[in-house]
Amino acid sequence: MEPVRTCVGCRARAPRPSLLRVVAHDGVLVPDERAVLPGRGAWVHDTESCVDAAIRRRAFGRALRVSGPLSDQALVTRTNTEHHQRNG
Repeated sequence: MEPVRTCVGCRARAPRPSLLRVVAHDGVLVPDERAVLPGRGAWVHDTESCVDAAIRRRAFGRALRVSGPLSDQALVTRTNTEHHQRNG
């Protein structure tokens, strides 16, 4: 049986390989594509809509149990780059 995780953006359950793991490192949200970085992780679909929804709802801070602001610039840049590469 394949592990299932819940996307913090849309709250839908999905198989682990179809989601992107995100960790907080020094107040920055870091995409963990190989799912090997230490610490607590939050899972999100690798789409602009799910990442934007998670940021708008402040879901990353709650899921990662981090108090205080988190910089989402690296995650947003990565998601936008992936989206543009897929859609040309």
